[in-house]
Amino acid sequence: MLDVTAGATADQPFVERRRRLSPAALEVVNRKVHKAYSPIVIAGFVRLADFAMLSVVGTAVYLAYVIPLSGFHWEYFVAILGITAVAVVCFQAADIYQVQLFRGHLRQMTRMISSWSFVFLLFIGVSFFAKVGGEVSRVWLAGFFFVGLAALIGSRAFLRSLVRNWARQGRLDRRTIIVGSDRTGEELIEALNAQDDSDIHILGVFDDRNDSRALDTCAGAPKLGKVDDIVEFARRTRVDLVLFALPISAETRILEMLKKLWVLPVDIRLSAHTNKLRFRPRSYSYLGEVPTLDVFEAPITDWDLVMKWLFDCIVGGLALIAALPVMGLVALAIKLDSPGPVLFRQKRFGFNNERIDVFKFRSMYHDQADPLAAKVVTRNDPRVTRVGRFIRKTSLDELPQLFNVVFAGNLSLVGPRPHAVQGKLQSRLFDEAVDGYFARHRVKPGITGWAQINGWRGEIDNQEKIQKRVEFDLYYIENWSVLFDLYILLKTPLSLLTKSENAY
Repeated sequence: MLDVTAGATADQPFVERRRRLSPAALEVVNRKVHKAYSPIVIAGFVRLADFAMLSVVGTAVYLAYVIPLSGFHWEYFVAILGITAVAVVCFQAADIYQVQLFRGHLRQMTRMISSWSFVFLLFIGVSFFAKVGGEVSRVWLAGFFFVGLAALIGSRAFLRSLVRNWARQGRLDRRTIIVGSDRTGEELIEALNAQDDSDIHILGVFDDRNDSRALDTCAGAPKLGKVDDIVEFARRTRVDLVLFALPISAETRILEMLKKLWVLPVDIRLSAHTNKLRFRPRSYSYLGEVPTLDVFEAPITDWDLVMKWLFDCIVGGLALIAALPVMGLVALAIKLDSPGPVLFRQKRFGFNNERIDVFKFRSMYHDQADPLAAKVVTRNDPRVTRVGRFIRKTSLDELPQLFNVVFAGNLSLVGPRPHAVQGKLQSRLFDEAVDGYFARHRVKPGITGWAQINGWRGEIDNQEKIQKRVEFDLYYIENWSVLFDLYILLKTPLSLLTKSENAY
């Protein structure tokens, strides 16, 4: 297995065993990597910034010049919003909302100035034919044009500096690994590297073959290991894209590899640049001019990720404020019931198998605590305190995880429940008991989830319980939406009352 954990005893601390990577792979893994920024989200924020800035400019010129002379006219605000909205549409039509263009200067400025001028010519033409041109202040119109143009040029200069800095840090790169270290892989890498303004950063290649067909260096990219090493590699450093340089005819090999790699939260594509069989252009997605076939996509990305983050921050913050009195009472009850700390910290699986510290109210006697969850809590477990039985049954012990959501950001309100890193079904670790178990870690874990509100919570003492949890978690990942999160969150209190027979 790729990620297994060793047992711990009182004399021997917990040691995690990981798959050993090659020296070349370790060199890549040990490099500092910054968090990636989504080009789609950046472009969206630039659109919003343009709309807000131009609206403020038009309003400021109106307040400074028109109102002192002729008083308030609501028609000007309609004109300001109309001009601003049309400007953003024209900028979009001119294709200047691309991160590649943000890095440049001349092409961006030329298109932007042309589009901004076209908007005002259009406004003047519409005003003339509508016979309202005489009612519009020419000074205001000229001021709006020139001040707005200056603001656009200044903002684009600042944006250019910002984007270039992000590019130097690697935040805009798509960190890519190639599967297939042969002549086909070499041609693919050469095609990707030949493109101007490409955001593809090739980390290296992986190949199972040890014969002459597998090159040690593929078009300058080092061979980092075998396909079995990719999962461990992608958990130690940021990988955004796995690209297969294998022909479609190698169907059996590709399927075997996909069974190992689909658990990763990355895009997986099959290169089609050398395939003789051609589909319609709409069937492909393109990396520059290189055609690819989508196999798996990373879940919850771009604006979906922003929406989920806002949902967690806003709803999680409100829930934490509302829960503080209850948390205070629970903390007092725990302190009066048995000696020891109120809170309990445990290592659990987070996003992409990251190990995170999850906070809970202590429900066991302090001298019998099990921070590694090596032994499953069962019905009438003597390690659980009187207060502990109640808070575990009602899930009040989970309330401190709101701090994880709001402050640490390593938990979500809704998502697959984070299991202990040494969680077991009988003597087998969960990932050994269920195929595709780690696929549930393609998204951030949550305090509550689709499996929990459907009754799959509490003790895991048979194959069906862990299998059903994984199935429900994967369904949630594939069907995520903000409304789905809200539905799960609203249904959680009811499920705690009616489906708590497995919680001890």
